[in-house]
Amino acid sequence: MADKASRALVVYGDGLADLVSPLHSHLHSFVSRASCGFLSLRDPPDAQESENARRIREIAQLLDVYDFYTAMKGHHAEMNISKDKDDLSVPTISQRFMGLRAAIFTDCIDVGSFASKLGFTVSQLSELIKRVHAGVNPCENFDNNATVLELLKLLGFSGGEVLEDYDYDLVFLHITPDHKLNDEKSGKAINTDINFFNKFVGGVVNAAHPGSLVASRLHFSVVLSYGAVSGSDQSCSLNLNLFTETNSDLLLLCPHQSYTMKGGNILPDIRHHHPMLIAQWQEGVTRRDIAMKFCFDDFREQ
Repeated sequence: MADKASRALVVYGDGLADLVSPLHSHLHSFVSRASCGFLSLRDPPDAQESENARRIREIAQLLDVYDFYTAMKGHHAEMNISKDKDDLSVPTISQRFMGLRAAIFTDCIDVGSFASKLGFTVSQLSELIKRVHAGVNPCENFDNNATVLELLKLLGFSGGEVLEDYDYDLVFLHITPDHKLNDEKSGKAINTDINFFNKFVGGVVNAAHPGSLVASRLHFSVVLSYGAVSGSDQSCSLNLNLFTETNSDLLLLCPHQSYTMKGGNILPDIRHHHPMLIAQWQEGVTRRDIAMKFCFDDFREQ
């Protein structure tokens, strides 16, 4: 049990879930020590939703401000929120969580703009990587651990010590697939997709190894989503009644799953497939479950 306030690092792989392979050993190793689960998502209100709109909509759900986001966009289906967009005030993350100081690193301009409205300090991930690796040859010796250490410093973790003077209580990384950073000197590309993601997770676990001061104070969350998926694709389904006769009277006896409800109300637009995959770990705080792979099937069985 933690006796002091934790500091949080969240790494979100937006659309990376399908790219995880058995070779991404750091992700699977992390899952083996973490508490794992799902975050169900809503169906998009607009069938012609753009990729940036999808990213913001899903991050809004991850940060639990979806009702405010949809109200601002003019969708009020089941919301108990004022319908006058001019009167809407989205609470900042600092207001919601007792003065919490939060930063987000993303290369998606629209996501950064949305996060700034929520009170996040916004920076570009690519600029952070450039700054950390200035003067080194990244094409062959790109060291993810240097990026890890730089971010941990923002949370007050340095040299294995926990500092009382630090910048943020929460640091959030938003990583998208197939985004590459070109080194100005070599002209070669640095991957910032699933391979970067995998190595980054390994670097954090290495810095917060069991028994260390960092491990006892760092709450580390790894989140993967599937990105844009077709409504006809019912793989990775959460619906336990998928193969039950839809006209069966037995369905009337089946209670609604908790993920389909909020505040005692049934949500009509829940997507019953391709949820976000979430693994969380803090030494001595989170429970370990039996999942061994960062994939839907392992999370469902645990």
